[in-house]
Amino acid sequence: MVAAMLQRKDGSAASPAQKDGDRPKTEMGFPEFVALMGLMMGLTALSVDIMLPALGEIGQALHVSAPNDRQLVITYYLLGFAVGQLLFGPLSDRLGRKGPLAAGLIIFAIADVVALCSTSAPLLFAARAVQGFGAAAPRVIALAIIRDRYAGRQMAQVMSFVIMVFIIMPIVAPMIGQSVMQLVVWRGVFGVLLAVALITLAWSWLRLRETVRDGALPAVSLMGALRNIVCSRQTVGYSVGFGCFFGIMMSYIASAEQIFVDVYQLGSMFPLVFASVSSVMILASFLNSRLVMRYGMRRVSHASLLAFICVCAGMAAAGFPAHPPLLVFCGFMMATFFCFGLLGPNFNALAMEPMGSIAGTASSFIGFYTTTSGAVFGWIVGHAFDGSVRPLTMGFSALAVLCLIAVLVTERFQLFQSHQPLQTH
Repeated sequence: MVAAMLQRKDGSAASPAQKDGDRPKTEMGFPEFVALMGLMMGLTALSVDIMLPALGEIGQALHVSAPNDRQLVITYYLLGFAVGQLLFGPLSDRLGRKGPLAAGLIIFAIADVVALCSTSAPLLFAARAVQGFGAAAPRVIALAIIRDRYAGRQMAQVMSFVIMVFIIMPIVAPMIGQSVMQLVVWRGVFGVLLAVALITLAWSWLRLRETVRDGALPAVSLMGALRNIVCSRQTVGYSVGFGCFFGIMMSYIASAEQIFVDVYQLGSMFPLVFASVSSVMILASFLNSRLVMRYGMRRVSHASLLAFICVCAGMAAAGFPAHPPLLVFCGFMMATFFCFGLLGPNFNALAMEPMGSIAGTASSFIGFYTTTSGAVFGWIVGHAFDGSVRPLTMGFSALAVLCLIAVLVTERFQLFQSHQPLQTH
């Protein structure tokens, strides 16, 4: 019933390419569309989280002496991912979505082969940076395609379903990585990534309809598009806010292996606990798909942000304990991630909402900022690991407060106000 309802809405928000009768003989249904968009956006989550169980072996095999430096396998990937977004979004606005998407996936696959064959840490880090560069294409183009087809609350609702698929990646990725390492050495995880990239390439090329044609979007120069982006109070404000929350996510991912394995001595149970903590975001995303249509993006996301800060305030009231019981720490993480699942899709949709005419370029610059800030914040918090969970919980609290400040400034200190999107000016 949900699929049928959204297929009808999709038709009402058809792109110019749809309206001119340019349809494939077999139209991609809504469930397949959500699955493909989720896979495209989730490739980066898979590429990051599948590495977590392998970080120890990679450090030993490639002689990375400092334990915190093992996190560079993730950091270099995210930096390449951030830079790649600056290229693929504008290209997709000018050349269409499918060509740049295919190019990015091919770059990802080639870099993956280099990483698989790496014999030194510098070569692996370089390959991971190029791999991240290629992975930027499916991420930004998926968001642009969703914006091509949907707007407003419908976009937030679709994003909730896509993110439900996307969230499955970080849940299953560490378990996949752990399983692969039990059969082969750490290099096997790159074989899995290569297979997923090739499947995504074939699926998108054969089944995805082009949503941009010549003349479908106005001819806007790169500088003109950038001016439209930075002059949109809504786009800038919610991008800054989401950058803080992406930093929260990256700080957790960077520290998770050390916290669960070194602090709580979970060993092979780490992937299962990691998945259990992350799984609450699936429930939150599904709940958001219902709530956002009734209450609107602002009310749901603002309430979630305040709830997140209240959870952090509870940890602060306890003095940010260095070694809370495992159940207490997992409860804290699950509560914050539940809030994140309600907040993330709406912040993304609010940032993209005024950018319909330049969706690819806007997705690039928004993605570049949020990924760069997330990588930097994540590295700062992750590198501060001192054998306790205190740096992580303090980092969560600080970044949540920064996010609240960004939202307050954006909304002129009026939260929960459901109104028309703030346009560029």
